Amino acid sequence: MRRNMNFLFWNWMAAVMVLSQARPKLKHELQPGSGLKSDCLGNLMRLSLDKALAVGNQLEVEAINGTKSVVLTPNLAAQCGYSMESDPWGNTRIYSSLLGCYVGNRDDTTFDLGLRLHMYSESSSSEVFSHDVSQTCSYSQWASREVLCDRNYMEVSHSMSKLDSPADVKNQDSSKSNVIPGASDGELGIWKVTFYNPEPVIMVLKEVEQAGYGATTTSNRLVMRSPYNMAETYHEDVAGVPMEVFKVSAFYKTFQGINVVNMAAACPTGGVIFTEDVIAWHVPRRLTPVMDPGYSIREMHMGIDGQRLTQAQMSARGYTLSLTDFHFVVEIPVGAADGYNKSHAPDNQYHTSYSVEPMLEVLWRAEQSREEARYKVLFPITTQLMPRPPQVYDYTDPENRLFIVYVGTFLHDVELRNITFSDGVLSVDESNAKGFLVQEHSHPGGLKSFSLQVPFDADNVLKHNPERLVTHYFLPLEFGFVINPEEIPFSQKVELEASLADVVLPTLSGTCDDNLFYVSGKYGSGGKEFQMMVGAQVVTPDLRKRYKFYENATHFSMVVPYVAKDVVYESLSQNSVRARLDLLLWEPNNNWALADLYLTCNFPMITTKCFSNGTISAVAVKVESVPNLIPSWLTLRDKSCRPVFSNDHFAQFSFSANSCGTTRTFFDQYMIYENEIGLSYDDVGAAYTSPVDPEYRQTVSCYYLVNDTQSIGFSYKPQGNQPIAQIGNGQFVVLMRLAHDSSYNVFYQAEDYPVVQYLRQPLFFEVELLQSDQNLVLVLENCWATLYEDRTSVPSWDLVVNRCENRDDSSITRFHPVAADSRISIPAHIKRFSFNMFTFAQDNEVLQSQIYVHCDAAVCDPSSQSDCSSRCQTPSSHPSVFQAAKGQNRVQQSAGHQISSGPILLRTQ
Repeated sequence: MRRNMNFLFWNWMAAVMVLSQARPKLKHELQPGSGLKSDCLGNLMRLSLDKALAVGNQLEVEAINGTKSVVLTPNLAAQCGYSMESDPWGNTRIYSSLLGCYVGNRDDTTFDLGLRLHMYSESSSSEVFSHDVSQTCSYSQWASREVLCDRNYMEVSHSMSKLDSPADVKNQDSSKSNVIPGASDGELGIWKVTFYNPEPVIMVLKEVEQAGYGATTTSNRLVMRSPYNMAETYHEDVAGVPMEVFKVSAFYKTFQGINVVNMAAACPTGGVIFTEDVIAWHVPRRLTPVMDPGYSIREMHMGIDGQRLTQAQMSARGYTLSLTDFHFVVEIPVGAADGYNKSHAPDNQYHTSYSVEPMLEVLWRAEQSREEARYKVLFPITTQLMPRPPQVYDYTDPENRLFIVYVGTFLHDVELRNITFSDGVLSVDESNAKGFLVQEHSHPGGLKSFSLQVPFDADNVLKHNPERLVTHYFLPLEFGFVINPEEIPFSQKVELEASLADVVLPTLSGTCDDNLFYVSGKYGSGGKEFQMMVGAQVVTPDLRKRYKFYENATHFSMVVPYVAKDVVYESLSQNSVRARLDLLLWEPNNNWALADLYLTCNFPMITTKCFSNGTISAVAVKVESVPNLIPSWLTLRDKSCRPVFSNDHFAQFSFSANSCGTTRTFFDQYMIYENEIGLSYDDVGAAYTSPVDPEYRQTVSCYYLVNDTQSIGFSYKPQGNQPIAQIGNGQFVVLMRLAHDSSYNVFYQAEDYPVVQYLRQPLFFEVELLQSDQNLVLVLENCWATLYEDRTSVPSWDLVVNRCENRDDSSITRFHPVAADSRISIPAHIKRFSFNMFTFAQDNEVLQSQIYVHCDAAVCDPSSQSDCSSRCQTPSSHPSVFQAAKGQNRVQQSAGHQISSGPILLRTQ
């Protein structure tokens, strides 16, 4: 569990703060609001820096040695008795052994430590903030032997006999009793050290220090210190706990001669057992590498971060310290307040860990020598990664048509960064701006969760209809999280579903006049997602145009003549025909009939006309009762008398009263001529009907008065005026072309489209009136650009407005003069203009990299007193960009010709 210590250069966050020195001989000093405090913890001094100091700096620590300061590199820190630990948020603790290097030592009872903190700004390497911190600690309860296990080193100290006389001790320079490694070359003190691994290795003092060990003497103690994992340390299992052992014999000089002290330190590197709720830390009860048999336990204490805890404090926090036959056992609840929880995301799966640094301090006493040995261990523990898959709580509210989901819980270091929907990724701010409510919720214990609300009708909600009146709503999501401060990403997928019987079907209604069916409809909740059928025919775009189909966002309408091919005739009378229009709205994927309309009306219709010259005209109608009838095969009684015109619905006959088998009958003052239109089954027409169809018979009758006198009148009046030609109809041809350059000599052809141009590259257009009277003048009324080919679509941008350049445009459209040349004989028939290539954008995003150009042109006759000039009229008083109805207004107001060109694509490279 113990990690190698490379802590004294640490990237962390520290605030700019002026720190005053601690008062001497106070064990605890805190400058209010500074975020820094120092503590004396027995044979340790602790300096704590709060994360409130965070401003994004790098920390460098120096030990103050008189008038000089020494940078505590990781190796020097381990050799000299310094360690540092920091959590990911910048909470930092620096520990120093009271017997460490650069600590002022007064008779092994009073210790003065000075540290200088340098904070180097990451944004500016020249910006440095320095703070000097000093602390004085008093400690006199030294045991004969003391073992200290810190994060990055093992330290053992042993009391030694006094020098020859008290005067010698008094006159000894205390500053030399604990000096910088490499400078302890006085006559008195450590001479050489024998290391056991387990074979002996002998080094003199200088070699000891060069190898990275600490070796020094104070006025009363001999101190040896070793970083972990050194060449002369070794590993040993004690009562099942792995230990690292540092064992030496130190030879030191006194005025009385050379003495030797056997010293050993054994520090645990394991012994931790985890459960889901409790950490159990085991330390051997009998440290055989450190002490001989025959020791009794005098004291044992538990602490956190080097600070002893009282029994009341331990009980309040749920900590226990117990003793078994083989171990000291410290138990800490996972998640206790003295540690911290951390989030992790291995393989995109959410896990947590818990870190805490317990301390064990034990005092033994030897039964025979009565000497005491103190054993103190600071042991950082981090649990193994514990999977904590986020829970998804679906609180969807169908009544209010709202998806509601909660995802959690997470530790405080998790941040929701974005959400992936079916149509793209949105940040939290973008999601809220779009109307999706994203919230963060706090829970006890520093936990949090996140919630999202999305309406059923949002664009990124997927919908389909499993039944005709039921809508199934589906919302796939992926929540994108990051773990701070490292910004480690992970995600959680969520799928939400709901079904509602909320389908509103479309409706149809209709009326008639003497000639037309008028049909209107209202779209349902499914909008325009259906197929329309008139009779047995699907309504195609051509059929929509023929039936004058019109629609808006909510309604549609169409007009169908009663003589249309898709109309069915139910019955026929002498003066009218009963016709029916069948309309069906059909959902083809599921074969659902969404709405239907059977509109039946009587339309005035004269089927027989009798003329005074004896000519009879008759119209036969195909009725629904004879569905297989082909009107062209109908005849009169005389089978040779066939229709003069026929189509799918009608057959028209024209014959004289004395032909085609017509009979004549007298009745009172009338003479009646009768014939019959029909189709015999024994004739050729039998192949075009079915035996199950009824026979088709239509009687044609004309009544004439037997005696009748008609008068006609005639008069002559000279004509006073010359004949005047009536206004006729004709067609002009207007052509718009895109030129390669301003010379207007070479033009792009149809096969060259789409034309590709760079942004702000000029586009040169020419509009020409072809093959027309030389006295006429071509006038450009309006020109504009659209994103789509439809000239009425939006967005659009005006180029020419009321015959002049768009004054709302900073890059103004320019007209170019036209002169006669070998190609142009009538300049008045040509107009030229140019503008720079652009593209449509919304919210700084390019919509599509293309444009289409459209113009309304008029042909003007100057002799008719019309205003044929091209001078600009009064410009529009309002901007003309992105007006939804603009295209429709242009179509309605256009009195001339509509011409278009495109697409023109934007070249990006």
